[in-house]
Amino acid sequence: MGEDNQSYKHGRNKKGMGRKAKKESFGFDGDNSNKYVSGAGIDGTMKGRKSWQHHNASEPQTSVVRKQVDPELVKYFSEIANLFESNEVELEERSVLCRSALEETRGKEFELATDYIISHTLQMLLEGCDVDHLCGFLRGCAEVFPAIAMDRSGSHVAESALKSLAMHLQDEQAYSVVEETLTMICKVIVDNPVDLMCNCYGSHVLRSLLCVCKGVPLDSSGFHRAKPSIILAERLNLNAPRSDRNDTPYSHPAFPDLLKSLISEMLRCSKNDIKMLQTDQYSSLVLQTALKLLVGHDQELLKIIPTLLGCSKENVGEGNLIEMTVVGDVLELTKETAFSHLMEVILEVAPESLYNEMFTKVFKNALFKLSTHHCANFVIQALISHARNQDQMVLIWEELGAKFRELFEMGRAGVIAALIAANQRLHTHERKCCQALSAAVCSTNESARCIVPRILFLESYFSCGGDRSNWNWPNGVKMHVIGSLILQAVFRFQSEHIQPFITSITSMEADHVFETAKDAGGARVIEAFLSSNASGKQKHRLVVKLRGHFGELSMHSSGSFTVEKCFTAGSLSLREAIASELSAVQIELSKTKQGFLLRKLDIDGFSARPDQWKLRQSSKQSTYKEFYATFGSSETNSSKKDTFLADSSKPASNSNNIKTMREEIDHCLGSAAPVYEPVRLKAPLRTRRAAK
Repeated sequence: MGEDNQSYKHGRNKKGMGRKAKKESFGFDGDNSNKYVSGAGIDGTMKGRKSWQHHNASEPQTSVVRKQVDPELVKYFSEIANLFESNEVELEERSVLCRSALEETRGKEFELATDYIISHTLQMLLEGCDVDHLCGFLRGCAEVFPAIAMDRSGSHVAESALKSLAMHLQDEQAYSVVEETLTMICKVIVDNPVDLMCNCYGSHVLRSLLCVCKGVPLDSSGFHRAKPSIILAERLNLNAPRSDRNDTPYSHPAFPDLLKSLISEMLRCSKNDIKMLQTDQYSSLVLQTALKLLVGHDQELLKIIPTLLGCSKENVGEGNLIEMTVVGDVLELTKETAFSHLMEVILEVAPESLYNEMFTKVFKNALFKLSTHHCANFVIQALISHARNQDQMVLIWEELGAKFRELFEMGRAGVIAALIAANQRLHTHERKCCQALSAAVCSTNESARCIVPRILFLESYFSCGGDRSNWNWPNGVKMHVIGSLILQAVFRFQSEHIQPFITSITSMEADHVFETAKDAGGARVIEAFLSSNASGKQKHRLVVKLRGHFGELSMHSSGSFTVEKCFTAGSLSLREAIASELSAVQIELSKTKQGFLLRKLDIDGFSARPDQWKLRQSSKQSTYKEFYATFGSSETNSSKKDTFLADSSKPASNSNNIKTMREEIDHCLGSAAPVYEPVRLKAPLRTRRAAK
């Protein structure tokens, strides 16, 4: 679902390469990992790749040779470290020490930065010095910056320097000197970027450099790493896609021209090694970051993406960006782990014209075959999730619409989840989606009540041998994550499309409903159903099955939200029962982070004055209904006329307005206000809501 930068940390920890020194190697270079000999790679291993230093094939291969640090200098930096660790140095004195110590590094930056012990001290110096000495250090080591970045200790020094640069950019006067410094480093990097991109440590430093040039935080989750949970949320319409966002968290001034120049030059100088970059896990991460940072720069993306796909010719106009000669290679590459991650990002950020061409030339008529592959299926999920129009969804449905059961049996539920979400987003095949999903888990001669349980336990159901009609609810088995997400998406459809699913979830046995509510994914399914536009009576049928368990559920981090949804969807008598059960565990609940329920449901008010509490709830119910009678659609009115107002999930803008309205009504009808009759909405509130 996208790879994060944990591989960087994992690479350090996997073989005892963490920052903490081993007891037996306290001395200088105890594990020999920082020693270099001529002809050896920067990371101490013999490699067939070029040295980081640019050379022609006819030139002898050169390499950085690491010299021994002078013992007097080792002693000097040891004393500096002791002073810093003692915490007895004043701020002003600390600044002077940083300046003096950095002046001692001139001409010896590489040796000091790659020393396992001294590198720690050097990090502290770079974080505490002024911008002039910081940039002076970086300019002094610019020629060997790639070598420092590819060293296990040096990479941390490089990271600290870049982070400190970003901090200094808060001062506008530092902009020019930082730009000059970054330009020097970039010129060295583009001379031969391949080794740096393909190195575990170097790739991470390079991504940080790209983020500094963009002006975003170095730890920005949107650019520095791609968490599977974030990508999955976007594919299922739980979050807006990153490419559609305009609220990028800029933390400091950017260098847009330098960013574009760095990326384009890196690729230009790497054209001969593009096949290696496509399949290397670390270069893939660098390229993913670069593509995300270029969102909005369509002309740059139109040049870069064809190059990453292996095209050798210059772009010749819309419709001719992708050469047919690379189509077969691209299809095979989607089965490679590193390239599949890269391809997901390409599909996310590609300008519409390029996406349309990739869809038609590369993926059309190959969707099902790729969906069955353990890597390529994620690419198909991305392709579906970023479909641009209904015509594309028609073609996707033709290839995959009849394959739900087969995809489930092969463990490719993510493809189905992406297909359901995309159809929902583009309002196509909504009824057919629900029909195909129910048919995949329930045959025509079986009762619809089995649908939801089987989707909740997808893996258990499809892995059971023999006659699946004999499958029963498993005990002690965690509910399927994708299955629960699929059901959450289903309950965002209009009620006329999902009647079998409504029948199934409301027909579940009480103990199964309780187990579902205790499961993190299952609880979200119940909440999605209670937020759907199913009728109040149907929701009530489910909520009553949890009576007697609300106190226990409220103590669960996920179950507390389910209790709140049940309270919102229940009748007045059911709300009273929920409040009674919560008051019984009020002391224990108040000591947990779920204690917000006590305030939200006014359990104190219920315990102190139950009659007034019921009057307030009744008043809120009347107010909500009045609001819906005035501003709600006829469809919404009919579906919720016998329940408290639940947050509608469709459309999203209405959901936000409704949530705001609920909060305002709750504030107006707070627990401190005595209520003797239903409160009517005043004209100003109506006017404000109508204006919105």
